[in-house]
Amino acid sequence: MASNSFDYDYVIIGSGFGGSVSALRLSEKGYKVLVIEKGKWFKPEDFPKTNWDLRRWMWMPSLGMQGLFKLTFYRHVAIVSGVGVGGGSLVYANTLPVPKSEFYNTGHWKGLDNWQEELKPFYSTALKMLGAEKHPYMSRSDKAMQQLATNWGRPEAFEKTDVAVYFGKPGVTVSDPYFEGKGPERTGCILCGGCMLGCRYDSKNTLDKNYLYLAQQLGCEILAEKEVYDVVPLTEDGSGGYEIKYKDSLSYFPKKGSLKTRGVIFSGGVLGSINLLLKMKEASLPNLSDTIGTGIRTNSESLIGVTTYDKDVSFSEGIAIGSIVNIDDSRHLEPVKYSEGAGFWRIFMAPMVQGKNFFIRFFRMIKDFILHPVNNFKVFFVDDWSKRTQILLYMESIDSTLSFKRNMLGGMKTNLDTGPAPTAFNPKAQDIAHEMEKIVNGKAMVMSTETLFGIPTTAHILGGACMGKDVDSGVIDKNNYVFNYKNMMVCDGSMISANPGVNPSLSITAITERAMSKIPMKRDNPEFNPVDMRHAEIIPVL
Repeated sequence: MASNSFDYDYVIIGSGFGGSVSALRLSEKGYKVLVIEKGKWFKPEDFPKTNWDLRRWMWMPSLGMQGLFKLTFYRHVAIVSGVGVGGGSLVYANTLPVPKSEFYNTGHWKGLDNWQEELKPFYSTALKMLGAEKHPYMSRSDKAMQQLATNWGRPEAFEKTDVAVYFGKPGVTVSDPYFEGKGPERTGCILCGGCMLGCRYDSKNTLDKNYLYLAQQLGCEILAEKEVYDVVPLTEDGSGGYEIKYKDSLSYFPKKGSLKTRGVIFSGGVLGSINLLLKMKEASLPNLSDTIGTGIRTNSESLIGVTTYDKDVSFSEGIAIGSIVNIDDSRHLEPVKYSEGAGFWRIFMAPMVQGKNFFIRFFRMIKDFILHPVNNFKVFFVDDWSKRTQILLYMESIDSTLSFKRNMLGGMKTNLDTGPAPTAFNPKAQDIAHEMEKIVNGKAMVMSTETLFGIPTTAHILGGACMGKDVDSGVIDKNNYVFNYKNMMVCDGSMISANPGVNPSLSITAITERAMSKIPMKRDNPEFNPVDMRHAEIIPVL
């Protein structure tokens, strides 16, 4: 096939941490790049002031909700994720920890490289690109965490987090402080606690303000509000390029389009990439590894809200996550917050109980209501749930996995894979929550889906397109190339091949930086001839 029959050198499906890194680095190397994102472009004024504004916050386009936050329920886990140009960076808590050594020596990628040493320079690059800075303030939630560590006799376990936030002078706008003036203006953080609703003050270093912004200056195009539904290789192994088929993501009667590209990178996150790859394995990409959809990891998380009875206390001031307590090498605890008035989650809260089945847990929940009526009344009818609640995020690097399979309706379902199933009743997490009750004078509550149905919630779904030494042991090789197909890569959370035990955004960024470093400059790559765009389809960028 002649080179002038291609519209792009690379099409990147998704604009999260993997997709954004890929977009910039490939553009820097001279490739013509298109990023396709099913979500919307957001300006600061487009973000919701609270999560009660479901139309602006939640992503359920079939119901008219076109926001940035998605909540998906499966049999074994409930998943929260981000949607929009910038992907998960729009809703994540800014936190950028480097995992402990266990991460690099376990899971599917074990032994494929000396990962801890190999990734060191790429972690440094990622931290710089994301504008990481040590959190300079001590909020009430941080003080509570510090007290917890002190109570354990391990005050050194408490640390401030590295976060992707421009602090500067609160509320003061300045010229780009990160990229020698090539980036956008930034405004000093005002510590409103609204990071996970989308930053309305231009303080959060989301991907549209660094990687994607710089990529656009180099000619990268971004096509928003479009969803890819098929990738068809033009030759059996894709060496002749691919046809990308996409459709409108916000329309009840979506228009469809297509384009041709030399290479394709899947960066739609686990829920996007794995769903699409599982579908295509049954049709257009039959030679994908049979391991696709396996090795799904949840970071073994527990999310517990501890609501104080004190009416003069506020946990909203600060940033979404400002500190971390390192319980040991494989377990970590962070305080999470929302801004004042953003108490939508209160409608899901239920007493924190344990039990082997629904009936035992239901009985114990009712028992809790009967034995502690005043405390439950205070918590359920608190004046401002987000302001009065210290949310605890507990994470483990224990390597147990799920798998995603296709269901009869064309979506995905979860199955058990290896190790114990994710649990909503982690005894260590619940013990810590009871300790926090004493520190903040409050009561621990969890999602009702956990209390009643035993379904844990995770904000860090990972894996499904894991690395392996060959097609029988993984979907991609150690350099992120898909086995059995040429010029096809996976660069998002689904490539993560072990449980990091901490927030994974930095690791996704670093591993993608490494993968992009392996791709030669266009002029040095004989497989990529210059693309003649004179006859290419004109695609409007929204």
